[in-house]
This record gives sequence, structure tokens and C-alpha cells, in this order.
Amino acid sequence: MEVRRKEGENPNSLIFRFLKRVQQTGVLREAKKRRFYGRPANKLKRKLSALHRVEKKSAMEKARKLGQLERFEKR
Repeated sequence: MEVRRKEGENPNSLIFRFLKRVQQTGVLREAKKRRFYGRPANKLKRKLSALHRVEKKSAMEKARKLGQLERFEKR
């Protein structure tokens, strides 16, 4: 990552621009994701997890439409 200092720019704004550029590229997110090795989940577990997310999402949408969202809010 490279950020060149503009003429008359103070160091704080240079650091701010650098950090913003790093966040936009996703370098930190990728580094944090690769920090530890996680065993890949098997196909059945991924499928069940996806089904659970779909069911949870539809339940939230139904509760929102019925005005009962208080019961389904995150704790």
C-alpha cells in the first residue's frame, strides 16, 4: 500500500488517508481471516447452516410484518 504525501499536508491527514485506503482494499480483513487455520466444514453442515439462516430470516420477516419483532430481537 502506498500513499504519497501531498504538498502542505499534515501527518495526521496522511495517516488518515493511508488507513482509509487500507480498509477499502480489505487487506486487514483478509489478514485477520487468515490468521488462524479453520478446518473446512463438511457439505452437510454447510447445507444445514444455510437452511437454518433461511428459516431464521423468514421467521424474522414474518414477525416484522405482524409487529411481533420484540420476541425475535437479538439478545
